[in-house]
Amino acid sequence: MNLEVKSEENVAYMVEQMQKQLQVVNTGVMRPEDFDLEQYEDLKDLYDYVMKKEHFSVNETEGIIQELSELRKK
Repeated sequence: MNLEVKSEENVAYMVEQMQKQLQVVNTGVMRPEDFDLEQYEDLKDLYDYVMKKEHFSVNETEGIIQELSELRKK
């Protein structure tokens, strides 16, 4: 999978992987269809950050979810 290519499939993959890494229980707050391809680069940057780390504090997790909510379609 080449995440350098903007596609709906890549958005779905990144969102699903971040859900797993962050251990998100309520996956409804992070649905792939809620993100626009115009925000792809920002979403990819956040994905890269999340996937680099093994553990997150509660504050970090909340901050990342807040960032994701700001990237969602209006």
